[in-house]
Amino acid sequence: MSDSAAPDPFSALDSMLCFDVYGVNLAFGRIYKPLLDPLGLTYPQFLVMMTLWTDDSLSVGGIGDKLGLDSSTLTPLIKRLELASLVTRQRDSRDERRVIVSLTEKGRALQDKSGHVQTCATGATGLTMAQIADLSSRLRKLRESLRRSARD
Repeated sequence: MSDSAAPDPFSALDSMLCFDVYGVNLAFGRIYKPLLDPLGLTYPQFLVMMTLWTDDSLSVGGIGDKLGLDSSTLTPLIKRLELASLVTRQRDSRDERRVIVSLTEKGRALQDKSGHVQTCATGATGLTMAQIADLSSRLRKLRESLRRSARD
């Protein structure tokens, strides 16, 4: 029998940054779900709504650029938001290929009802605002490096 301990079968996972990020994503999902369910939104739909609350009447491509999502991912999300009467979709009169997404009155009103969502999610992290800002900056740099690597 060897003096060395048996290798931990999970040590490979524990050393993977992507596994940690995945775990954080799942944990955030558990925080956001009960906050968003009363609003009738999924997390990706909430991201679209937040984008439009900041900058209304964007093209699907413009929303995709801000969120880092493809139009094939966004289109079904936006259609469900339209069915819920939160947004409208309209072809751009200057370029028929572009679809402009705009908030409805109901969609604008939802912003007031959602104010607690970010506050609760931020509080659940247990981090200070300075720590959140630092971590966010590092994650953005990581995301951009990974995107560049994927394009190469």
